[in-house]
Amino acid sequence: MDTSNRVAIYGRVSTSDGRQEVENQLTQLRQFAAAQNWEIMGEYVDHESGGKADRAQFRRMFGDAARRRMDLVLVWALDRLTREGVAETFEYIKRLSSHGVQFVSFTEEHFRTTGPAGELMIAVTAWIAKQERLRISERVQAGLNRAREQGTRSGKPVGRPRVVFRRDQAIELRRSGLSWRETARKLGVGMTTVRRACDVATPSGESGGN
Repeated sequence: MDTSNRVAIYGRVSTSDGRQEVENQLTQLRQFAAAQNWEIMGEYVDHESGGKADRAQFRRMFGDAARRRMDLVLVWALDRLTREGVAETFEYIKRLSSHGVQFVSFTEEHFRTTGPAGELMIAVTAWIAKQERLRISERVQAGLNRAREQGTRSGKPVGRPRVVFRRDQAIELRRSGLSWRETARKLGVGMTTVRRACDVATPSGESGGN
């Protein structure tokens, strides 16, 4: 390897709470670069979905590539660079190549722009990455649709609203001689609800049988 190669390390995780995961990526990428005698000119890390190009560090890396500040871009895996699809992946690699910047995937040795099968394998994996992103999106949408059908955004069924009334009034009405039906009518609740409330609130047998 040319010891004068300057390498830019790009890391990405989909969520902001994946800091340990991205740090693990960066640690091994740094070690790999050192073993190749590459000079690390910068690290670019995004905590965003790979399904979009509007990532702050992603854009900054391409800006620096256009200024010829690097010779290589090193990533953990191709899907860390992007999950947008085959055409987009090739466009990014083409842009890097136009600036004289090579592309290297640490965990996928065949994904190097210097290798004979690199472009084919990159195309296959880019397609797989996009399909996985679409499947995740479909699962999320299916969950939201199910939640809407059940009446809540969270997916938990709304069910019947809880009936609120004073149990002590129910007990007093029963003790005054009113039937279950009359007590329920006065409280504006169902007769079964009144029976259940009185059974819980009073010792067995006190609520009467009418």
